[in-house]
Amino acid sequence: MELTEARTRFAELRQWTEGVRPEELDEIWAALPTARVDDVLGAWKGADFATGHPLHQGLADARWYGKTFVSASDAKPLICRDENGALFSDLALGRGGEASLWAVEFRGEVTATMVYDAQPVFDHFKWVDDRTLMGIMNGKSPLIFHAGHHYYFLLERV
Repeated sequence: MELTEARTRFAELRQWTEGVRPEELDEIWAALPTARVDDVLGAWKGADFATGHPLHQGLADARWYGKTFVSASDAKPLICRDENGALFSDLALGRGGEASLWAVEFRGEVTATMVYDAQPVFDHFKWVDDRTLMGIMNGKSPLIFHAGHHYYFLLERV
């Protein structure tokens, strides 16, 4: 898949409310350019793809808003909204920790990766365009690697 086709298909699939195939997201991922840690710093609004992964509902229930990367050593993976709509870093949801950013090899490429402090979970990032990242959550837990598939999401720069 070429980059232009990957971007077009990404835009289409993010609008779907069901039936997104993880295999197609894998193809899109493979066509995208890698991200560098310094380039992803800042605040990001999150969304995900309707693959049927259980984290889709879990994060919706937690009122997940997105992620904030203050620095390589200070990443806030679970920015959520409280009952009044205010944003906060949900440490409880992160099992008591936040995260950091590293350059990590995933699927043969080194890309910006967020490593959770309190759990064996990695979020790998690639660029869709200059304001949008595609993310793949990776880990050994059945909650993360569900039915043989990763959790796929996106971040848009705030």
